Amino acid sequence: MFEKLQADYHRFQEIERSLVDPDVTADASRVASLARERGALAKLCVPYGRYLELGRQIDEAEALAESESDPEMRSYAEGEIAGLRDKQAEVGESLRDLLYDRQAGADHAALIMEIRAGTGGDEAALFARDLYEMYRRFAEAQGWKFELLDMEATELGGFREVSFSVKGEAAFRNLQFESGGHRVQRVPETEAQGRIHTSAATVAVLPEPEDVEIDIRTEDLQIDVMRSGGPGGQHQNKTESGVRITHLPSGLVVNCRDERSQHKNKAKAMRILRSRLYEQIQENARSQRDQARRSLIGSGDRSQRIRTYNFPQNRVTDHRINLTLYNLDQVIQGSLLPLTRALIDHDRRESLGDL
Repeated sequence: MFEKLQADYHRFQEIERSLVDPDVTADASRVASLARERGALAKLCVPYGRYLELGRQIDEAEALAESESDPEMRSYAEGEIAGLRDKQAEVGESLRDLLYDRQAGADHAALIMEIRAGTGGDEAALFARDLYEMYRRFAEAQGWKFELLDMEATELGGFREVSFSVKGEAAFRNLQFESGGHRVQRVPETEAQGRIHTSAATVAVLPEPEDVEIDIRTEDLQIDVMRSGGPGGQHQNKTESGVRITHLPSGLVVNCRDERSQHKNKAKAMRILRSRLYEQIQENARSQRDQARRSLIGSGDRSQRIRTYNFPQNRVTDHRINLTLYNLDQVIQGSLLPLTRALIDHDRRESLGDL
C-alpha cells in the first residue's frame, strides 16, 4: 500500500543499524551526518514501522484464530483482530496525510500572504481589508502567530495592498489554496442607492522557507531607501525608512515601509523576497511534475478567479471544487475550516488516489 515509503524505510533501518556500529560511532562527523539524515526520515518512517508492525500482529492473530478450536477463544481472537485493524487504519490515515504533505509541499510551518485590491476602486480596497481581517481571525482561532509585514492603506481605511506572515502547525497546509482572485458582490458603504457592486482582490500564498533553503547573494540585490507613505503618519513622510529591494537575476521587486526602522523594513523585505523566490522555484517544479493534476484545483495564479463572496445571499462559492456554503457571515469572521478542509480533501484525493 505504501510502496513509496519502502526505499526510505530500508534506508532508515540501515541508519539505525549504523548508529550502533562501533566502527561508525568512532567517527563523530559521520555520526552527526547520519543523525541528521535519520531525523529527516523519522517523521514518515517511524509511523510506517508502526504500520508494518500492526500488520505483522494482525497476521499472527489471524493464524491463531484459525487454529483455535474453542469458540470462546476464537471470538476473543477475532475481537483482538478487529481492534488491531482499527489501529492500523488510523496509522495508515496519518501516513497518507504525511505523504500528501510531503508531496504537495504542505509541510511548511510558515507562510507569507499578500493581498492586493483589484478592480472596484475604493470598494476593492475595503474588500482587501476584509480579507486581511478574515485571515487574521482565522489564524488567531487556530493559535498561529500572525505578523503584519507591510501595508498601504487608503483614505477610507481599505488596503491597496497588505502582506503578513502566518506561522504555526498546519498553517500552510490549511491556507495553501487561497491564492487567486477573490470576488465580492455587495452593496458598498459608499453606495447611496443600495445597488450591488462587484469588485475583486487578489491573494498570493507563499511558503516561507528556512534561510538555508534559498541562497541569495548580496551582489544580486539592489537596495534603495525611500520615504514611507500612507495616510497621516508625519514620521513616515519625513524619514527615509522605507526599503525597496530588487533581485536582479529574477527581476522581483519588494517594497516594505510599515516600520519606522529602515533595518526592520529591510529584514521584512528580505523575508518576502525569499518567499517569492522559493515559490517561483516550487512553481516551476510543480508545473513540470504534475501540471495536469494541479489544473483540477487551480494553479494558484492571481488571475484565476477562485471564490465569490455574495453578501446579499450570505453565500460563498469556491469555483474550483463547486462548493457553495450559505454561512458567509461566519466565513468572513474567520470560520474558514469548512472551505480549507474541502480543498485539502479534494487535492489529497487527486494527489494520492487510492494509495
